[in-house]
Amino acid sequence: MIFLKTDDEIELLRQSNLLVGKTLAEVAKLIKPGVTTKQLDKVAEEFIRDHGAIPTFKGFPNPYGSPFPGTLCTSVNDQVVHGIPNDIPLKEGDIISVDCGTYMNGFCGDSAYTFCVGEVAPEILALLKTTKEALYKGIDNAVHGKRLGDIGYAIQQYCETRSYGVVREFVGHGIGKQMHEEPQVPNYGKRGTGTLLKKGMCIAIEPMITQGNRQIVMEDDNWTIRTRDRKWAAHFEHTVAVGLDRADILSSFEFIEQVLGDKAI
Repeated sequence: MIFLKTDDEIELLRQSNLLVGKTLAEVAKLIKPGVTTKQLDKVAEEFIRDHGAIPTFKGFPNPYGSPFPGTLCTSVNDQVVHGIPNDIPLKEGDIISVDCGTYMNGFCGDSAYTFCVGEVAPEILALLKTTKEALYKGIDNAVHGKRLGDIGYAIQQYCETRSYGVVREFVGHGIGKQMHEEPQVPNYGKRGTGTLLKKGMCIAIEPMITQGNRQIVMEDDNWTIRTRDRKWAAHFEHTVAVGLDRADILSSFEFIEQVLGDKAI
């Protein structure tokens, strides 16, 4: 069932999502060669709890194995999503996709950003920029009266015409009192098809785009998803409320990009 949110509920969702953006900005301050993703995870959990919220990813159930052990999903290089924080230091030239979720005042926040570790290769930077731009192409279609297929089509066309792969097995989702609500929000599709979008629908749009083909595999930890061909992947995500004339972006990259300055994607 799809739950339409009231204006008051959307404001509560906004608070949770802005906290995600601020948490990712705290993480952004630390990302450099030599830092481990477990260190990033510790900072994020403390920041979320200090602001009266709960990290929703920690302990999240897994149909394939153990619950998720971290606050952040930290996916490095060829890892697409759901990377588990660990003690391996980041290296110059790496990229890291950081996905974060919060629960506060009865509502969830969810957003992701892919960061550069130092200087990255131009072709990798192009992948990141395309993925971020594709996210906003999708958001432009999160408007009352359009359909879910319009969002997916916009993302798919933008990326595939640039010879990137669009992951099919993992998609965006509705969000509200639960982290994952209906409907699913694919990053591919046909215009004019799928669920009708209505004002008050709140969804997380999150293109997961690969440098090579779109095939993926799951690692032995039963969480981490990586590309089959070992080429790199990027992931950007916003939570938005469907509006009459345009989407209302409830999460924010502003705090992150204030930290990154001219290094922002």
